Amino acid sequence: MIINAMIGDLRRRWCIVVLLLQSSFFNFQSSICLAQVKVESELSSVEMLVGQQVQLTVSATADADANVEFPQQGQLPAGVEFLGAVEMPDEKADDGMVRRMRGYVLTSFDDTLYYLPPLTVKVNGKEYQTNQLALKVLTVDVDTTDYEKYFGPKDVQDNPFDWELDDWAMPFWLSVLLLVLMAVGYYLYIRLRDNKPVIARIRIVKRLLPHQKAMKAIEEIKAEKMVTAEDPKEYYTRLTDTLRKYIEERYGFSAMEMTSSEIIDQLMKKGDQESLSELRQLFLTADLVKFAKYSTLINENDANLVSAVDFINRTKIEVPVSNEPEKPQLTAEEQRTQKSRMMLKTAIGVICGISVVLFGYIAYCVYELL
Repeated sequence: MIINAMIGDLRRRWCIVVLLLQSSFFNFQSSICLAQVKVESELSSVEMLVGQQVQLTVSATADADANVEFPQQGQLPAGVEFLGAVEMPDEKADDGMVRRMRGYVLTSFDDTLYYLPPLTVKVNGKEYQTNQLALKVLTVDVDTTDYEKYFGPKDVQDNPFDWELDDWAMPFWLSVLLLVLMAVGYYLYIRLRDNKPVIARIRIVKRLLPHQKAMKAIEEIKAEKMVTAEDPKEYYTRLTDTLRKYIEERYGFSAMEMTSSEIIDQLMKKGDQESLSELRQLFLTADLVKFAKYSTLINENDANLVSAVDFINRTKIEVPVSNEPEKPQLTAEEQRTQKSRMMLKTAIGVICGISVVLFGYIAYCVYELL
């Protein structure tokens, strides 16, 4: 009996040791699996008001190349509604693992405590269960004892709109006035653009001295070969007119309206007798040609031309040449165009100024009304 009891006790102890070894082995395998894959879930908030939304986040931590399949929609209790899934970026974990996540937007309209069952996540075809969660839905406290301070919905009211009393009337009519002014300003701008400006350029005139003018005229007579021309009357007329203009500008008396003898008498009071004798002979020959049809020879014409040049050179006065600006003379049409453009510019400027002030006042009124 004692031996049988000892044998039975040894058998029981051996069975216990075998069970302990098996349990240790299975726990070791389970710990290896858990070290490789970790599935969990969490709520963004464990409490919410009726009608609000919370996000249920399901994550699976596994190898980077593991195939993770999240459920499209979990098994939710009655009263909790699924609104949609949200893709979330992956995160790196320890030991080269990757944490993949997916969000589920939930809502509820009943104030109670809900227990959310675990969701099933497949990793490389193997199913893993998430942890169980609880969600508390709260309602807004309403004092139903004092019901008179709560009013039901009201219908749409058709309130009368009085332009004279309404605050929006002034900004509205000012806005209409602003649009009219802008249209008028644009029209005036088009008129101004199409109306070409009158450009009055000030020309600098080089003033020539009397002897320079006379020598220039004599050079023109020589260039036109009037000395050998068949019409000596025209030649002597131009030559004497040149001398008369020179004498008038040089000595200051109106030689163009005097006779030849009167010019000589005036010059005798101021000039050289030798130069006047040659000038007297020139005027005498010119008078004979113009009034007595006197015929001259070519050498006589040359001599008179030389006498004119010699007289100018003897009596000329060298003074510095001054350049004077000559103001252009505008025609009547150009003056009207210039005046019209000035009026258009003034009107456009006034309209722009008024428009800016109106716009600022309208903006201020609208800002006060809002």
